[in-house]
Amino acid sequence: MRLRLHSVAALPLLAIATTALTGCRDIKMLLDRPSAHLPAYTPVKVAYSGQNWSQQQRQWFYHTSQGSILMPYKWFLALEQPKLLGHVDRFADANYLARFGFLPNDADASNPDSLPVGFARGSVTDPHTGASEDTIGFTCAACHTGQLNYKGQGIRIDGGTATANLEYFQTELGYAVAFTDKIPWRFNRFAEQVLGPNATSEQKKQLKEQFDAFLKTGLDESQLAAKDNLYVNAGGFGRTDALARIGNYVFGTELDNANLRVATGPVKLPPLWYTSWFSRVQYNSSIQQPMTRNIGEALGVRASVNLTDPARLYQSTVNVKNLWEMENQLAGPTMFGGLQQPAWPSEVFGPIDQQKAHAGAALYKQYCERCHQPALNSAEIRDPARWEDGLEGHKYLKLTVNLLEEIGTDPHEATDFATRTAITGPAMGLGTVPAAPGLNTVTVKVRDLIYDQMSLTPEQRIEWNGYRDDNATANLGYRARPLGGIWATPPFLHNGSVPNLYELLVPVSQRSKTFYTGSREFDPVKVGYDTGKLPGGFLFDTASTGNSNAGHEFSNTPGKGVIGRALTDEQRWQLIEYLKSLDDTPQTAASSTSSATKPAAW
Repeated sequence: MRLRLHSVAALPLLAIATTALTGCRDIKMLLDRPSAHLPAYTPVKVAYSGQNWSQQQRQWFYHTSQGSILMPYKWFLALEQPKLLGHVDRFADANYLARFGFLPNDADASNPDSLPVGFARGSVTDPHTGASEDTIGFTCAACHTGQLNYKGQGIRIDGGTATANLEYFQTELGYAVAFTDKIPWRFNRFAEQVLGPNATSEQKKQLKEQFDAFLKTGLDESQLAAKDNLYVNAGGFGRTDALARIGNYVFGTELDNANLRVATGPVKLPPLWYTSWFSRVQYNSSIQQPMTRNIGEALGVRASVNLTDPARLYQSTVNVKNLWEMENQLAGPTMFGGLQQPAWPSEVFGPIDQQKAHAGAALYKQYCERCHQPALNSAEIRDPARWEDGLEGHKYLKLTVNLLEEIGTDPHEATDFATRTAITGPAMGLGTVPAAPGLNTVTVKVRDLIYDQMSLTPEQRIEWNGYRDDNATANLGYRARPLGGIWATPPFLHNGSVPNLYELLVPVSQRSKTFYTGSREFDPVKVGYDTGKLPGGFLFDTASTGNSNAGHEFSNTPGKGVIGRALTDEQRWQLIEYLKSLDDTPQTAASSTSSATKPAAW
């Protein structure tokens, strides 16, 4: 089967691991690579924040495949960690993967091998070769499940901002594959795990040929990325340049390497609660239709698609049925009746100062509500002007999009997508197209091909499309989402450049210029993660391209990105207490126990 490493990052050192591994300098470079030095992991007792999901729903979301591919499932379980010295454990060990930021999870029927949240086993048919294979890949939960730790207690945030370092994971997975391929005794152990102790010489030979080809594909991608410095602006923990990576995989790896582009706009992994009811999503408000949005996300984490062979054009490994059920579980059967925001856990983080919160409510209405909406359970939110018509009487919340000049935050995520083009090649036959219509075409074609295979009726297709038309745009601005549960999603701004809520409310000149990410230890006062020096952590430098912490500023000096007058320190603390208490939970939220319930309009 033709499989590739998951978005292998720019790794000029990886070629060293494919040699005989000789020479003091080379060995030192291997041992000193930053991705091998990860933050320590300390287990904590985990409590769940509710959020209107049952444990069964939660586990299903954690481990249900959307069709993405890292490698064959047995290979992943058999790989060893890329260590040269001492005892070597398996790569899939949950405590090891936790150091990359992935959340450990218990074994059950959906997760028999105790893999972390967000890893899923799936059976796919390769759209290039027609071969079938059990594979492992990422599901939505890998990037959209958070956890806040405080004094030995963890609070799981379903649909929250993950803290995974996807780039370090990709790097170390690449080294694990290279070490296994090039160190004979490691490959022998690997082969025994994959094939069993009684495998024949011919079976081992075939496995070695498949593994060699797999490594070569990953190396080719890695060397190309290194040559063009595609991912020189690292995301670190809890960030990735999602739109650029989707474009590079779809238009580059799967279509034509001439379409590869430098990724300069890493963004933090966003929360999911209530997003099914927004008229548009993505930070730049570029996507309207939920099924094509989710197909694009699956492609971004390496679901494979054929864009070059006319006989297999738009065939893919995307699991549309699972994406439909995931979206329904997130949405729920009634407006905002699916995944809910988390409630502030006073028993762990301490009580909310209700007097300050009351004062903060007036400040929110004065300074924040015009962009971020009234509370979703308020009478004001039902103002028809706040809603956009979908199909068959359904309505969706119209989010405010602030233009770059107005909001003043880092522009790269929006401008990169708006200016990107792709050569579509002879099979697609669309010539050179902008990114938005190009991705829209691919996701719609992938979707409709699977709908045809499933024989869905026109009425079913409208329902599975979330009662919205296909419509992708490339806005030069960023949307402002409702702020219920925002306290649980640090760091802040779309690119994660502001470490806590307190700094978001001070002038830009007073915000941290550098800070560390990678810790899950929560600061319930300033409301953010601990950002002190962290061995193995990621040093976030706001002077780097894509990392600006400017904009969204309260200041008495008018200018780009100033959205309100300067706040007093007391007002900042009042707003913080209100944001802790802001309750967007519908008064009569229905439990979303059915994965096939049609969402209702008002």
